[in-house]
Amino acid sequence: MTEDKWISSDPRTKKLVIRFWVKGFTKQFFISTGLKDTQRNREIVRSKRDAIATDIALERFDPTLNSYQFKATKQIDPASVDLQKLKPKQQLDLQQLWDKFTEFQSSQLEQTTILGRYSKTANIISRSPTRNLNEAPKIRDWLLANFSHFTAWGNLTDYSRCCKWACDSELITYNPFEKLQVQKPKIKYRDCKAFTLEQRDLIIESFDQHRIYQHYAPLVKFLFWTGARSGEVFALTWGDISSHYRRISINKSQNFKGIKKGTKNGKQRVFSVQENSKLHQMLKDIKPKNANSTELIFLSKTGKPINSDNFILFWKEDRAKSNGNVYRYLGVVAELATQGRIPYLKPYATRHTFATWAITSGLSVDKVANLLGDTVQTVLKYYCHPEIVDFECPDF
Repeated sequence: MTEDKWISSDPRTKKLVIRFWVKGFTKQFFISTGLKDTQRNREIVRSKRDAIATDIALERFDPTLNSYQFKATKQIDPASVDLQKLKPKQQLDLQQLWDKFTEFQSSQLEQTTILGRYSKTANIISRSPTRNLNEAPKIRDWLLANFSHFTAWGNLTDYSRCCKWACDSELITYNPFEKLQVQKPKIKYRDCKAFTLEQRDLIIESFDQHRIYQHYAPLVKFLFWTGARSGEVFALTWGDISSHYRRISINKSQNFKGIKKGTKNGKQRVFSVQENSKLHQMLKDIKPKNANSTELIFLSKTGKPINSDNFILFWKEDRAKSNGNVYRYLGVVAELATQGRIPYLKPYATRHTFATWAITSGLSVDKVANLLGDTVQTVLKYYCHPEIVDFECPDF
């Protein structure tokens, strides 16, 4: 074995010892480790030596050497130990930790994420029969018994992330959810469909002529003709439109609670509008005289901001209660689907429709991706729907 500073092997016992001097003391200090001279034991002794050197440097050296002795420990049969009893009791409960974790994350995440996902998790925690971290298995079993597998999996994952952060922050001593994870559920196939051009134009015409929902025709046209995400369109102001109506700046989004944030992937983009196109003419027609640059372009019939909650009312269905009865009022698209004139697709189909037909019309995929504010890979994977386009394989 090679000699280390301070560390040597006793010639008589062949055990490792530590010898060192400390400034201000006249004697040499000596510690018998009781460990045989092996490579592994030398690593252990080096750790003790380093701890002593640190204490000397910080002027907290213990000259009695009691703090640095190698004490033998009794060997315990692991099978006879109740590991749960060995774990120290956690002082904070899950609700308190989640509140602290949310506060920590709020400085790093969008406010909509905190108000959405984090608030939903907090609500489920508040309903749990126990929030005691020492009863984590009971919390897991309650989630599985009262929620879908996907919700249970998501919440247990959140709890484990929270407790890991709490351990790193020295708020608790161990993560009780680390080994209580359930199998990740299979994600259902994403419903990626688009309308044909005839179906798109029928929807637009129906909005134009609808006696109740005609007010929302410009919004629906804008969604179909730009492929923009609905949250991005809800947040558009007249200041985002150039004076000649040829440039649309898409740089923000608005969630269902009216909170503005960045676009979904943080990308800002400019949508170029062709001169005298349908979109160009519509923007000129709907702009109010003396419109303020901060004024929203699309508002409800009562002049309030539009969000996904009230958008679905005129797209799919509205409901009203009267004298204990529930009355359903079909939205424009749902009504057309009920008549068998089109398939019912969700509002996001406007984005799929734009991408599919933009590519079919000759725009390159990279240009379509730029207009959508997405990557080429995403456009090819999710937004291109050849099944609705009539084409034949060329003879070559």
